[in-house]
Amino acid sequence: MSMSKLAPVLALALSVSVTAAFAQTPGLGKPLTEADIKPWDISILPDGTNLPPGSGNAATGAKIYTEKCAVCHGVNLEGNAIPGATPLVGGPPLTNGIETPKMIANYYAYATTVFDFIRRAMPGTSPLSLKDDEVYALTAFILSKNKLIGENDVMDSKNLPLVKMPNRDNFILPYPDRI
Repeated sequence: MSMSKLAPVLALALSVSVTAAFAQTPGLGKPLTEADIKPWDISILPDGTNLPPGSGNAATGAKIYTEKCAVCHGVNLEGNAIPGATPLVGGPPLTNGIETPKMIANYYAYATTVFDFIRRAMPGTSPLSLKDDEVYALTAFILSKNKLIGENDVMDSKNLPLVKMPNRDNFILPYPDRI
């Protein structure tokens, strides 16, 4: 058989064996259901989509901060109580581009990002352990200390997305129609 006639036969044989190989699985795990995924589907969008029910204020947040956050982020939110714990207040204007330290008040575009990060990653020793009301209170406390909201303002799913962060207009949204 000539090479020109053998090539299609080999291609067919190869495609059948590759297809069979990809169809096989190692038999590990199980398919995930919507119920399996739901507890992990906790992303909060800039417009507040997926914010949970609940609320909190700065006074309550201050108490929670003292109990659960100050050991790492410092008594005055100054950071570096442990290596890697960033300051939660202040920050110079972003005039030096990538050289300027990125902090909540000078970098974050949305207050909902503060909530999302606290809820998902804090405290560092026990992520996902805070109740939603605690996260709202901590978010209110941090935003208040950065003078972005008043000390008596209550944060909830309705007004947290309305907080105008100083750097909001310096971001370009990749998919603005999704917000």
